[in-house]
Amino acid sequence: MIHDMELWNSIRRRVLREGVSIRQIQRETGLHYGSVKKILANSSPPPFACPAREKTKLGPYLERIAAILVADRESGLPKKQRHRAKRIFERLREEGYTGGYTQVKEVVREMRRSSQEVFVPLRHDPGEAQMDFGHALVKVAGTLRKMAFFVMALPYSDAFFVVAYPHECTETFQDGHVRAFDFF
Repeated sequence: MIHDMELWNSIRRRVLREGVSIRQIQRETGLHYGSVKKILANSSPPPFACPAREKTKLGPYLERIAAILVADRESGLPKKQRHRAKRIFERLREEGYTGGYTQVKEVVREMRRSSQEVFVPLRHDPGEAQMDFGHALVKVAGTLRKMAFFVMALPYSDAFFVVAYPHECTETFQDGHVRAFDFF
């Protein structure tokens, strides 16, 4: 089937608007009559999808592999003493697996990769600042009021500055910055 959007649209335009015959399109493109009819019936090409092949021999052993890897993680053993793909393959062979080592190795690699924790290092340069407004209910002269808090923090040194305002607006934004820079 054709997945080139430009050719798809060109065929539809030429047949549906310009009146070019399907046979003429077939001669020019070499497409089968059924393919041209499908193009005319659909405004866009179907999405290309390649289904994943099932691991027929390894399928019944996937849960067993996952259980071995989980047990290794929870055992607290050093990484060098945990099961490698080769040892898992040998254990599966003892349990009746007739497939090859490569399939086991790929499944073990994918299971390990999908279960790893990922950490993003957080780094702040000196002089970098973060600013935000927050809101809270505050008792002022005996009455409860909603106040806006201007907060500026310097994450590198963990220093921060806070000032309260009756409301959040451009003037409080600018005044908060001036006061924070004076403070720091």
